[in-house]
Amino acid sequence: MNWTQLMCSERLRQYTKPGTSGDLRSEFEKDYHRIISSPSFRRLQDKTQVFPLDKSDFIRTRLTHSLEVSSFAKSLGQSVGARIINEKLADDFDESVRSGICDVLQCAGLIHDIGNPAFGHFGESAIQDWFKKNLGLLEYNGRKLTDILTEQMQKDFFRFEGNTQALRVVTRLHFLVDEHGMNLTKALLATIIKYPCSSLESNKECGDIKLKKMGYFYADKDSFDDIQSSCGLNGSRHPLAFLLEAADDIAYNTADIEDAVKKGNLNYRILRDELDKWSKKIPQGPKAETFTETAGRLDRYYNRALENGYDNPDLYAVQNWIVRVQGVLINCATDTFINDYDEIMSGRFKKDLIGASNGEYIVKALSDAAYRYVFISKPILKLEVAASAIFDFLLERYTDAFLYYDTPYWKENRTALRDKLTMLMSENYLRIYHKYSEGKSEEEKLYLRLLMVTDYICGMTDSYAKRMYQELNGVI
Repeated sequence: MNWTQLMCSERLRQYTKPGTSGDLRSEFEKDYHRIISSPSFRRLQDKTQVFPLDKSDFIRTRLTHSLEVSSFAKSLGQSVGARIINEKLADDFDESVRSGICDVLQCAGLIHDIGNPAFGHFGESAIQDWFKKNLGLLEYNGRKLTDILTEQMQKDFFRFEGNTQALRVVTRLHFLVDEHGMNLTKALLATIIKYPCSSLESNKECGDIKLKKMGYFYADKDSFDDIQSSCGLNGSRHPLAFLLEAADDIAYNTADIEDAVKKGNLNYRILRDELDKWSKKIPQGPKAETFTETAGRLDRYYNRALENGYDNPDLYAVQNWIVRVQGVLINCATDTFINDYDEIMSGRFKKDLIGASNGEYIVKALSDAAYRYVFISKPILKLEVAASAIFDFLLERYTDAFLYYDTPYWKENRTALRDKLTMLMSENYLRIYHKYSEGKSEEEKLYLRLLMVTDYICGMTDSYAKRMYQELNGVI
């Protein structure tokens, strides 16, 4: 891989040659303005990060999380870029490339979660579980759907993934000018594809990070192939995808702890005890040293809060400590990228940057505490059960409504309810379906109709999904 090709500024629909439009902005700067002015991005303000439908202004949403990831990603780009130049690691990497990767990473942070469904990561699980349970029970013209759809089509739903949906949103579903979505640069699109493999190839147990989950839907293979070819990736991850992933890891692992303290799920004492437990089981070496030095800072901030008589020493200590942790993890991710630069650029690096760095146990400790004190807390579990009912209902109703839509069997299978539900479907999604189903086989059309249903439901915000569920159930 080389940076000249990796930073491809072409778009899936190239309307003009880059640099000839008279616009002084770079192509990557134009991407930024397309993103922040889009409804798809704005809807993130009403999508869950951790606490669904939370009334507090303090607690993070997908929007505030994405802004933080964007900031961390740009910082990583600046840090890594400076090291590549100073250490002369690449002949084709100069200050203009450094500026470009910062712009791309900043944009990638903004859209990395733009495809996530309502109610956090549980929304992904709810969609996967519904299709695993129901796809083999549904019939189309006397045949089970599992006998009609190819293995990849089925696994696209069984392994439904928000990151995969993000690529679909920005290349298809967001209507700006035409069916090419936001029509972003290929370098940016390659950066948000964390897993450059299909649902058939994904393998969580293989140990290679790029195969952990699926990266594109069968319906979007042409776009994926175009992006890969233009950026010279040949099945590898884009190097910037490692930095984007690290920024995401830093943002949510630290934010979850801060939000948990604000909500009362965690406090200084509990967090201190959790860090002490981890310090006793970490093997001696650089990782243990980084963990011990970083963990010790928490006590200093807490004692400072007590000395200054602050009203909430727990929150003061954790918030200041989190800032410190973020800086440590940015440095750790930067060091790993530079130390493993050749493997990353050759496509042979199989780990995530944070997990391979001296910050590994810091993140593991934070993740473990967040899981036990937040994600399996009773309020979250109750909301997830409620969210499951919402997803089950919406998927059942809309799948039933669109099973025979746009087929020779539509007329004989029409009902008043199905007609009303098709009229409620987003006009944009209907337009996209008809555009990409033209000339396709009946099997592919069926797959695209099911994908249209997940597109629609996945695009709903938390409040809209809840309201739609209530209204369709007669709860006004």
